[in-house]
Amino acid sequence: MNERFQVPARLRNMSLALIAVGIITLLVGVFTLLGSNNADHTLQHADKTRFWAVLLQNAVFFVMICTVSVFIQAASTLAQGGWIVAYRRVPEAIGANVWIFGAIAAVVLLCVAFVFNIDGHNPIYHWVHPEGDNILMGKKAFLNPYMFAGFTIATVSLWAFFGRKFRSLSLAQEKAAKNSTKIYWNSMKWAGGFLVVYALTQMSTTPWMWIMSVQPHWYSTMFSWYTFASAFVSGMSLILLFVIYLKNQGNLELVTKEHMHDLGKFMFAFSIFWTYVWFAQYMLIWYGNIPEETIYFKLRQQGPYSILFYAIFIINFVMPILILMARPSKRNYFTVTFMAMLIIFGHWLDFYNMIMPEPLGVNWHLSWYEMGIFAGFVGVLILSVATTLSKSSLVPTNNVLLKEAVIHQS
Repeated sequence: MNERFQVPARLRNMSLALIAVGIITLLVGVFTLLGSNNADHTLQHADKTRFWAVLLQNAVFFVMICTVSVFIQAASTLAQGGWIVAYRRVPEAIGANVWIFGAIAAVVLLCVAFVFNIDGHNPIYHWVHPEGDNILMGKKAFLNPYMFAGFTIATVSLWAFFGRKFRSLSLAQEKAAKNSTKIYWNSMKWAGGFLVVYALTQMSTTPWMWIMSVQPHWYSTMFSWYTFASAFVSGMSLILLFVIYLKNQGNLELVTKEHMHDLGKFMFAFSIFWTYVWFAQYMLIWYGNIPEETIYFKLRQQGPYSILFYAIFIINFVMPILILMARPSKRNYFTVTFMAMLIIFGHWLDFYNMIMPEPLGVNWHLSWYEMGIFAGFVGVLILSVATTLSKSSLVPTNNVLLKEAVIHQS
């Protein structure tokens, strides 16, 4: 079997080109958006807000979808699932690079909270200056810059640590005595610890701090589940794209259509789950007709963001349920590849729609700056994961569940 992966020159050059696009876009943004001197002060403020808001959206989106690879490793370890072993090196490589996106996210988030200021006001995180707002003053014990910084640093540090820990445990198993299970059982302890961390971050406080607090007068008890569903289906789509790419390069010979079928089922099932949470949150707020809750959807469903509101629903629900429902479609490499890319872009738009309406208002864009920054993050992701994949065997030959992976039937 072809167990080693060498980063092709074409892939490396493409990723470097995307990174270059991102850096150039960022530099141009510094001079044209951050340095805006528009005579119209409203547009000037919108340009500066757009600069930071786009960085915030991409930083949060990419760190969350990469952390999904750490979560799936922990969940499958505790479930003793052998199906993932055939391509486990892929989520390991993605998870091991969470520290890169975590570091970027921490820098962006802390800059937004501590540095970004227009006339004594923070247009993205209004709670930074709560004076004169009784609602924000009531939330000051939780929503304040120092609590925000503490949660942010703790979250990205723990996610990065566990991402690298799971990979190191997997590589250590390669050097262990044949049929040794010591590291295997030790991995379960670390997996249980990460799921506690994940429950206290991604499943609760972190989305409140990073995203929901952009519109601090609004709240939803389902918001953390909503962001988890969006990140999870995107993260599983990301794993699938790397698996298919490696298959096309002649690697991962153990991976069959049975394994691809499983990944396709995750994409299908969690597209439905995302829709369930989306509808439950929307329906309860609409049905209750409570002003302080309906403002969130009124801002997005009516006015300039309505096209995004309905496009996100079509891309993230209608297309997956129509295309991925049939069994053959989940076993067709072209179909699942197309859907994986579409789902990732659809949920990138979803994160855009979560963050932008409140700080930007009607002055929203999807143009050179948004696309350029997105391209830069994609380039960093491709290059970092591909480089990590090239450093070890793609087949965990000493894994105790490898035989189960080989004979797996979806």
